[in-house]
Amino acid sequence: MTDLSGKTALVTGASRGIGRATALALAKAGARVIVHYSRGVQEAEALVAEIRASGGAADAVAADLSAPDGAHKLAQAVRGLVGERLDILVANAGVANTATLEDTTVEAFDNLFAVNVRAPFFLVQQLLPILDDGSSVVLSSSLAAHASVGTLAAYAATKGAIDTLVKHFAAALGERGIRVNAVAPGVVDTEMSGFARTDAGRDYTLSLQALKRVAQPEDIAGVVAFLASDAARWVNGDTVRVDGGSKL
Repeated sequence: MTDLSGKTALVTGASRGIGRATALALAKAGARVIVHYSRGVQEAEALVAEIRASGGAADAVAADLSAPDGAHKLAQAVRGLVGERLDILVANAGVANTATLEDTTVEAFDNLFAVNVRAPFFLVQQLLPILDDGSSVVLSSSLAAHASVGTLAAYAATKGAIDTLVKHFAAALGERGIRVNAVAPGVVDTEMSGFARTDAGRDYTLSLQALKRVAQPEDIAGVVAFLASDAARWVNGDTVRVDGGSKL
């Protein structure tokens, strides 16, 4: 069992999907969870209530990570909640945009990089003073960073950047015992991958995978919880594929 008793965790984009499942998994393992959301206030408050009702500890905090100072404001708010110690950072928040090369706009491209790359970069930077020695950072990569999957070139580029940041962060923070890894899901049954809920989307998804079912958020959350725990104490600078054997 993953034991995170006495730990405090921040999960960005935690009001739904993989973020929500991750927050629940960390809370079940004993961590106090800070639930970040951008617009889903009702979903975030419901998640906090669910964690508390199960005997856990949780708080919700809002921040727009697409804004230039979004990560800075979130870090400030988190410090106000947790004080001078944070043990786990899961930078899960992200946006996707399906568009051909010809149809990708500058606005969409910039928004992808703002939320998916700039925000986690500066969130790590701003939280460094309170990240405890021996803490764990988990970033969000994707199958799209390692294989061509549909019309996701700009999105895939953001996830390729995350894979690069993982290595640089891990090298820079290793002296403090701070581990930095990423998870790279394939297609997951979430609002972001709504096409997988259609018959055609499900068939396409299964055609990519060795395991013939559509992934659920909990499938990814369990791996995040593992990486956050002492059981993964010798895993560092890695991007773990959690994709059911996709594109083998």
